[in-house]
Amino acid sequence: MSFQTLRRFGGQILKEESTSTLAQVIQTYAKTKQLHKGKQLHAHLLRSHYPPCIFLTNHLLNMYSKCGHVDYALKVFDEMPHRNLVSWTAMVTGFSQNARFSECFKAFSEMRRAGESPTQFAFASVIKGCVVLGSVEMGRQLHCLALKLGLSCELFVGSNLADMYSKCGVMVDSCRVFEEMPCKDAVSWTSMIDGYAKSGEFEAALVSYKRMINDGIGVDKYVVSSALSACSALRDCQFGKCVHSTVVKLGLEVEVAVGNALVDMYSKSGDMESASNVFRIDPERRNIVSYSSLINGYVEMDEIEKAFSVFVDLQREGVEPNQFTFSSLVKACANQAALEQGIQLHAQVVKFKFDRDDFVVSVLVDMYGKCGLLDHSIQVFNEVATPTEVAWNSLLSVFAVHGLGNDALKTFSRMVQAGVKPNAITFVSLLTGCSHAGLVKEGLKYFYSMEKTYGIVPRAGHYSCIIDLLGRAGRLDSAEEFINSMPLQPNAFGWCSFLGACTIHGDKERGKLAAEKLIQLEPENSGAHVLLSTLHAKEQKWDDFRIVRKMMRDSSMKKLPGYSWVDVGNKTHTFGAKDWSHSQKKEIYEKLDSLLDQIKKVGYVPNTDLVLHDMDDNSKVELLHHHSERIAIAFALISMPAGKPIIVKKNIRVCLDCHSAIKYISLVVGRKIIVRDNTRFHHFADGLCSCGDYW
Repeated sequence: MSFQTLRRFGGQILKEESTSTLAQVIQTYAKTKQLHKGKQLHAHLLRSHYPPCIFLTNHLLNMYSKCGHVDYALKVFDEMPHRNLVSWTAMVTGFSQNARFSECFKAFSEMRRAGESPTQFAFASVIKGCVVLGSVEMGRQLHCLALKLGLSCELFVGSNLADMYSKCGVMVDSCRVFEEMPCKDAVSWTSMIDGYAKSGEFEAALVSYKRMINDGIGVDKYVVSSALSACSALRDCQFGKCVHSTVVKLGLEVEVAVGNALVDMYSKSGDMESASNVFRIDPERRNIVSYSSLINGYVEMDEIEKAFSVFVDLQREGVEPNQFTFSSLVKACANQAALEQGIQLHAQVVKFKFDRDDFVVSVLVDMYGKCGLLDHSIQVFNEVATPTEVAWNSLLSVFAVHGLGNDALKTFSRMVQAGVKPNAITFVSLLTGCSHAGLVKEGLKYFYSMEKTYGIVPRAGHYSCIIDLLGRAGRLDSAEEFINSMPLQPNAFGWCSFLGACTIHGDKERGKLAAEKLIQLEPENSGAHVLLSTLHAKEQKWDDFRIVRKMMRDSSMKKLPGYSWVDVGNKTHTFGAKDWSHSQKKEIYEKLDSLLDQIKKVGYVPNTDLVLHDMDDNSKVELLHHHSERIAIAFALISMPAGKPIIVKKNIRVCLDCHSAIKYISLVVGRKIIVRDNTRFHHFADGLCSCGDYW
């Protein structure tokens, strides 16, 4: 019945059967949000002196609330001479629907004082308020009341209680409520799966998903998105494919959220072919989330060119990148030490105003640090008004890999003074910095303060840092005592550090023990066998040396070849030892020979003892002379302008002789040379190195 039809009633008293008709009209206005027509009808009822009716007034309360005018509803409610349970419930739900939760709680309390027993809808409304306000204590009180009134196992109340606990991060109570519910619907299952996924309990999320399927409950886009999110976190591609098959059966692939979740799941699982296939299903439904997931997947798989290709496509399609897009791409530049691309991305970051975003800043700090430009890292960090622990940790890590232990200690003090709480990652960087700088006393002090002062229980990585700290300092007996006192067994990095220290300091017995332990943990690790053979060679025990090398050959185990690379212009040039493959090999080796003559004149003496092969000294000198880092430096010197620093990267540790030679090279050519090996940076200038010959 329309309002015009109702007007024909004029001022006469309508019959009782007309009340239900009026209620239906008001209900229609509430559903369609026709506030103006609802007000007209209300005004007509008042002018026609229509007798007060709780039933009709309750519909008016509901209509005003659903149209977003809860103040009108409250005015009508306050003028009601009599109210019933429906009236109170309408106000409680109305306040909740309009996000006025303080008034929702107040109305609920007044309802109780009026002697009314709350309905499941009233309970659901106030429980929703607990979620929004993050008040789990208020939620517990409501839970107790629901138990008292026998409503806790009612489907609607139980679902909302379980959802409240999960969203407040109390999954134990959420699970308890859920399991106590005699009947469970799709909403309650969805709430549990989503709660587990968001609280990091990914296995439990997938178990719940399986149970939901086994119980024959239909799934929707929200459930499969949560399940795929859990698969992403677990890198569980097999389970993800099962969920994908369900998605295809239900025709949910066209849903944007589901498509994004699928791309993310396959990307994080390393199946980039499947991620790309899903991504290309519907070009119209791609957005920045799917683009960023695909880019990050390629970055994690070290397929940097493909990551940048997707980024170019993104820009071509007019999709605006976000902070996650830039974080992934800058991280790729950091991993590859691709400075030129990193600088270009930094310009884009500024353009899109993400240069104050904490995560973007942290990866920029890391990128410049890994490219050797320490000053740039510090500058980017200093432009942040209030750095969080992520940015502080990035700066600490940069100081650590550059061997600047004292700077790392000062930065840690600044961090604590700024009121930023350190975490486990903070201490890994701090202890690494102490290790590279030989700050044994300071490193031990901070290690033992972790749990006592900062409440952080040391993990395997922290113990490994201390093994490395003591080993580098030559305190092998202390390192061994520390290993024996550890509450857990050292990981591969810990044994590798100890083995490396034993090799450098010539402790064969301890080195053999470390090698055996490392081989047990990582039987395919050629480094353990190489270091063990090096120990034998140092003592000129060539029979033992040959036995280890034969063992490697019999196991088809190959020594990791050393190579170095340097960026000139927009191209990366890679060199191996005794590498004759470069198109400019003639000029490179002429420069290399010239450098050798020059550095010998100022005091360089080749350390042939480092060549662990049975050959004459001249052959050893030639072998050292053609190490990959020296070839890369010679190429950079003939290819790069004089004012630009030379930055060379190497995949394994710089040898002692090359370290000595590069110091002399920096002196005779008057250039700053930066070398990044697999553990740290060395800044060579004027015949000196930033490490102070301690690394």
